[in-house]
Amino acid sequence: MKRTFAVAAVVTSLALAAAGGTALALADDGQDTGTARTTRTVTAAKTDTTTEADTSAKADKADTAQQTDIAKALAAALAHTPGTAVAADREDDGRDAGAWEVDVVTADGTEYTVTVSPDSTKILGAHRDGGDDDGREDLAALKGTTVDAREAAAAVAAKGTVTDVELDDDGGTAAWSVETAKAGAWTVDARTGEVSRDLDD
Repeated sequence: MKRTFAVAAVVTSLALAAAGGTALALADDGQDTGTARTTRTVTAAKTDTTTEADTSAKADKADTAQQTDIAKALAAALAHTPGTAVAADREDDGRDAGAWEVDVVTADGTEYTVTVSPDSTKILGAHRDGGDDDGREDLAALKGTTVDAREAAAAVAAKGTVTDVELDDDGGTAAWSVETAKAGAWTVDARTGEVSRDLDD
């Protein structure tokens, strides 16, 4: 009878192990008194091997995907026309519909509009803007700030796909106005990087 019980316990353990669990069989090795023996089986749940690092990496990847297009467009425009990017948005219509238009101010205050392909890989054109003082005013407003257009877009990317970023210094304090596809508009302080909801949206 002891042997029959031992064999049954081993079979049970092997069956549970094959199913992905861990089995532990406990048997009474005392003398057979005719009393029915009991067997307890403990099955361990499968261990979740997902780490916090894995979760964080996935979140970072999602955030990066959301802001990649505008970040790449800004980078491409600045590589073509070195200076300070003060605005970027997508064209809604015309022959360049879907393309990015990035406003760049050079060191001497001259402002250019650089058109970047929808996939942010090619420069479609560039032209100098009118002879006003907007470029110099934008450079003056950004003096002493620490957050540029790309960083402002990245700061809002977690809230939604960024479609537009523009310098706003109407209130006397330089800030970035950042539009998203579905999450509305946000303001990013150009000095501190603080993100807040644009209440005028």
